[in-house]
Amino acid sequence: MSLKDQITEDMKTAMRAKDSERLGTIRLLQAAMKQKEVDERVVLDDAAVVAIVDKLIKQRKDSITAFEGAGRQDLADKEKAEMAVLQAYLPERMSAEETLAAVKAIVAEIGASGPGDMGKVMGVVKTRLAGKADMGQVSVAVKAALAG
Repeated sequence: MSLKDQITEDMKTAMRAKDSERLGTIRLLQAAMKQKEVDERVVLDDAAVVAIVDKLIKQRKDSITAFEGAGRQDLADKEKAEMAVLQAYLPERMSAEETLAAVKAIVAEIGASGPGDMGKVMGVVKTRLAGKADMGQVSVAVKAALAG
């Protein structure tokens, strides 16, 4: 079953269970997926769905930081609940050590030598590690690999 089908089934389950918070988050995800399909006239595969989920989680993290800074813990808690629902659709993430090892292997493969090659390395890393590793961690790992 594709990830897109799994999300649809989870929406139906949330409807039957009358779980309005989970249902709202899943509908938000489906709306983002549909928007991408309509805008680009494509059918999303699992990798594209994971990219959308990643984007939505990043938005939630930014919102949580802003709400907590403004003293709105109620809204921050709502965003955290949505983020928990969204994270269920992400594949198992690589640890920081695994990410660093993968980045070092790619740097050696490409023959990158310094910080000037960061763009070239990030291009390859993004395609290979998309959905598998947190891109914030990847960026730190690439900088570390190119610096030393």
